[in-house]
Amino acid sequence: MTDGNIRDAARVMAESSLVDHGWCYVNNDDFWQVKPGSNDPTLQGPERDAEGNILTNKRFPDMKALTDYIHGLGLKAGLYSSPGPLTCGGCSGSFGHEEQDAASYAKWGFDYLKHDWCSYRPESEKDRAKPAPRLSVLDSITNDEKPKLMIPYATMRAALDRQPRDIHYSLCQYGMGNVSEWGDMVGGNSWRTTGDINDSWSSMAGIGFKQAGLEKYAKPGRWNDPDMLVVGHVGWGPALHPTKLTPNEQYTHISLWSLLASPLLIGCDLTKLDDFTVGLLTNDEVLEVNQDELGKQAGRISKDGNGEVWAKQMVDGSWAVGLFNRGTAPLQVSCDLSLLNIRGAAQVRDLWRQKNEAPASGKITRTIPRHGVALLRVK
Repeated sequence: MTDGNIRDAARVMAESSLVDHGWCYVNNDDFWQVKPGSNDPTLQGPERDAEGNILTNKRFPDMKALTDYIHGLGLKAGLYSSPGPLTCGGCSGSFGHEEQDAASYAKWGFDYLKHDWCSYRPESEKDRAKPAPRLSVLDSITNDEKPKLMIPYATMRAALDRQPRDIHYSLCQYGMGNVSEWGDMVGGNSWRTTGDINDSWSSMAGIGFKQAGLEKYAKPGRWNDPDMLVVGHVGWGPALHPTKLTPNEQYTHISLWSLLASPLLIGCDLTKLDDFTVGLLTNDEVLEVNQDELGKQAGRISKDGNGEVWAKQMVDGSWAVGLFNRGTAPLQVSCDLSLLNIRGAAQVRDLWRQKNEAPASGKITRTIPRHGVALLRVK
């Protein structure tokens, strides 16, 4: 990843239809920092200046100029770091320098921080020159493990709060210690609930449907995060490939993440967008389910074999309902409308087809294809 890659992504987002449908963050992941011991000359150099302020590598010569470019396009800028001494890629992390790094991020103009557990070790806290800033809530937690998981994120949150800038704080520690139960307590705006996703059915479905039960922890400004979207050209490193998810699996992916009120993070190369991927990412009726201001996360209301029904209450009193088939053969899936407290006839709209359907009473039944979905708005 380079300064040029980020500018290209920002330009495409601004010039394409994506920006017209609410997509606005351009997030820079790992490898903007110096990597100690690297043989790559673009990653070499001093990690910090004489005052301890973090320095960028040669791939990112001017972070302020980069964020100015992104902001000039009407977009927001995101950055990545780790509470440990090193990031997942082995570059310089924030351990022991949280105050300085938060100040640098704010000065550079970033709007989003992903803080990735990576090399952090709880036992390393004793090596700090000064006690880590703590939130008072930590003292009321009796479980021995949770404070160890909470301290690094509380530390950076405290540092961010002292900056004259509003920065979305994304916790990334893969769901350890039931992070949904305490991500809010340490000031997280979103928190990863699982390990990394990949573009396979087993990974996407395993992560997405595993979110059942976490809906009670989601609310406006506090979101469960099942990881990025794996549609379009995806991959890690320079060797990208079209997603291995089938079209039906991609509809399931976007439908489920929208129902979950998940942060929607595009994980593909924006310079290689195809029409099908653009269609997935720009259906306003589907995106409205994700962005509904009530901020409810869908829960699973019924399960029968490979058929599952998930429902999300919307601010206008309607329900967004997903009928899913996790099996490998077509399956009839039904939603009992009494579970939504709907009596009598209900209005039904198919959100992917953007088409009103015949009113339904009692239940809604659809034949769902292999690994497919029907996403409906019901009231």
